[in-house]
Amino acid sequence: MKKIILLILLCCFSTYAKAVSDNTNNYLNSLSEEQKSVLYELAVLKKNGFETEQFWLKHKNQFPQFDDKVRNELASQVYAHSHIVYTPPKNSSIQFWIEAQSLTNWMFYLSAFIAICAIIALFKRYWNLLIDFIIKHFTPLFRYLFSPILLTYELLVISVLFIYYGVSVEEFVLRTVLIHVGLCLLWSQTTAVFAREYLMKRYIFKIENNFWGENPWEAVKTICLPALCLTLALLYVLYKVPQDVFYNYEIVLSGIAAIYALPFWRVLEKYLYPVLLPFKSDNRERSINSLAGCTVVALIVVIALIFQNNSLLYNVISALLVLLLISFLILSSKFNYRYHFGNYYYLQFIIMLFLGLIFGYGFKHHFNEIVWFSLLGTSTYIMIKYFEIFSFFSDWKRGKAWAWKLLGAALLLWLLAKGILYVSKVIFILNPTF
Repeated sequence: MKKIILLILLCCFSTYAKAVSDNTNNYLNSLSEEQKSVLYELAVLKKNGFETEQFWLKHKNQFPQFDDKVRNELASQVYAHSHIVYTPPKNSSIQFWIEAQSLTNWMFYLSAFIAICAIIALFKRYWNLLIDFIIKHFTPLFRYLFSPILLTYELLVISVLFIYYGVSVEEFVLRTVLIHVGLCLLWSQTTAVFAREYLMKRYIFKIENNFWGENPWEAVKTICLPALCLTLALLYVLYKVPQDVFYNYEIVLSGIAAIYALPFWRVLEKYLYPVLLPFKSDNRERSINSLAGCTVVALIVVIALIFQNNSLLYNVISALLVLLLISFLILSSKFNYRYHFGNYYYLQFIIMLFLGLIFGYGFKHHFNEIVWFSLLGTSTYIMIKYFEIFSFFSDWKRGKAWAWKLLGAALLLWLLAKGILYVSKVIFILNPTF
């Protein structure tokens, strides 16, 4: 029974509300522009705290008979929904209010300017006394506040604030600068905290030693944990500003650094890098073996992500492919294989196969960025190989033929540009399905 009564009351209330709304709309439709202007002025006066009774008595005869409730509703509706260009009548209350605001704004500006001049004059007069007082009483405090340890934690807090509040900044350039300053501070100061070295030269030196050192847990503290903090911060930034897609590329770098610094990779590394460096060599640097192992891991990850066939992973796949392109270009450099060239020739085949596969993948799935990455990577690879060919016989900068070699580089670059134009024309213009 109670439910039935409540339902009846709700129906009555909705009917009454609709009747009131219809009544208000009827009034609004019947108003002239002059009447709407008066109601708009009435609403402005009410919102700014003016007494409106005298104003309404002055203009009441311009309207039909209705109560104050309907009048206020009409004024509110006109103020909220009308897009009128309002020019206040001469000697009206609203004109006085606007002029008063303009006058007081200039008074505020003038007072601020006078205050600035006065403060500068006071500084000039009492500056030496102020400096002496600060040096005498605050030197111990400054020494404490800006000690290396405390400064590290202060900068760490600042980095968190920059990232937390930077994502809410609307202007793109300022937002990007604030977030990246925060990310740099976050990485450097977390590294300092975990390494327990509070000067940059010292903890950078410690990172280089720990990554190749005998104690793998030192690499976890000085490389993995800071990279993990940076990855979490980038996840937060991506959640807040997903339109800034370049953070997908940065999170891949920090994520791989966090993962690859874990101890078990030191054990697996000797089984991973022979995939790309199958020929043994005692003269190869340890860093090249680690880069090859890391590249194998990235290859496995990107293949797994591609088989997921999920459009949400596109940016991460693109970032991993860029990272792999850079890694392959470094690994395929002749500089890393001075005494044994078996791995060098093998890697040329691998990188050409990789470039062809990512071009085909981007073309098949209409991923423009991946197509462009493959074209740029191919062009860079060809230019590097051009200069390396001469290095097998002599230093290309020496001898009488260096100008011809440089001219050949210019011609090759021109041919590459023409090739990219032709390929882009075939893909994007002549191919209607792309």
